[in-house]
Amino acid sequence: MSSARDLFPVTQATAAAVYDLIFAPWLKEIGLTDFVISEGRAAARLPESDHLKFLAGGICGQALMAAIDTVAVMAVATGDKEIKGTAYQHTQFLRPARGDDLIVSAEVLRAGKTTAYVDARITFVGSGALVAHAVLEFAF
Repeated sequence: MSSARDLFPVTQATAAAVYDLIFAPWLKEIGLTDFVISEGRAAARLPESDHLKFLAGGICGQALMAAIDTVAVMAVATGDKEIKGTAYQHTQFLRPARGDDLIVSAEVLRAGKTTAYVDARITFVGSGALVAHAVLEFAF
């Protein structure tokens, strides 16, 4: 039997196992699927779901920020350093997240000795229109 350490760095082949292993059950309930992983990058589909919507009918910002953080962690985990946690996340919401599934994507812009900086975006599957943009910092 392989150990959890054998799953890292994250690759396309290990993405599902890593996702199941390291994230809390409530987070998995937001429904991220179809992970696409490459070095320094990760993306996943976030299906539009009624249980993520708030009164106005769009997916709530908390769910979007959790999805961003999750996909960004997967992107950073393609590297060779152990992540201690998210140190910073700034998210700008540009339009309501309603009417289509979403793609959450993240790219590591720089991985230094003690931190990594990530650019993340949420777009609609159909139109590609930008729903939210975020920058994140992770501690090693």
